[in-house]
Amino acid sequence: MVSTPGELLSVAVRVARDAAATARRMRDEAIGDVETKSTDTDVVTAADKAVERQVTGVLLAERPDDGVLGEEYGDAVTVRPGAVRWILDPIDGTVNYLYGLPQYAVSLAAERDGEVVAGVVVNAATGDEWTATRGGGAWRAGRRLSGSVRTTLDQALIGTGFGYDARRRAHQGAVMAQLITRVRDIRRFGAAALDLCLAAEGSLDAYFEKGLNLWDHAAGGLIAAEAGLVVSGLAGAPAGREMLVAAPPALFPALHDALVELDAAGGP
Repeated sequence: MVSTPGELLSVAVRVARDAAATARRMRDEAIGDVETKSTDTDVVTAADKAVERQVTGVLLAERPDDGVLGEEYGDAVTVRPGAVRWILDPIDGTVNYLYGLPQYAVSLAAERDGEVVAGVVVNAATGDEWTATRGGGAWRAGRRLSGSVRTTLDQALIGTGFGYDARRRAHQGAVMAQLITRVRDIRRFGAAALDLCLAAEGSLDAYFEKGLNLWDHAAGGLIAAEAGLVVSGLAGAPAGREMLVAAPPALFPALHDALVELDAAGGP
């Protein structure tokens, strides 16, 4: 089944909107059914699982040759070369969801041969939506996104996140203690996909985090890159679990060098 990035985005938007509606509808009941994953602070609700089942079921029914990689259940189907794999975070920001904070999102991206070609992030609490296609730009509410115009690190508002393992948090906290004196301020909203979208639209000047999984950044990373940001790891490495940095070209070198100096990719 051949589809253009635009056609894949249309599917992603429709499916993600329906998934966001399910997450909102289920919230009151879902937060009474909570489990933990990697640590006692890494939670998953009944809604995370229900939303992933819903999205996977719809995609595979409509597009049986595709695959789906989801946070809760992993790869649904092994895809052949050239086929589409959908990358899903059913509720990014589950702790926010649990507490009723309006920063949780459905993130859905379409990947072909290892390259993300379309993606959408929907803030399920507010309905705000960001989209991108490879080579087609990043958009929100009909406005093309172009990132921050900030040019110096000392005037930059930086977004980040923390892992769930206590040892990793200790290292990340030490990095923050040194970085905060070099920037305007630091924000931690608790949903990587939304953080990347905020950086894409310039509400954050830049963003970085260690420990992200593919479903955390597949859609948001494309949106940031299509807004003109550099999305990368450190020292030429690709963005991934060791580090993801998203910043406009004018800010990226200074933030990158500061993160290298502070060993932000180090620790457990």
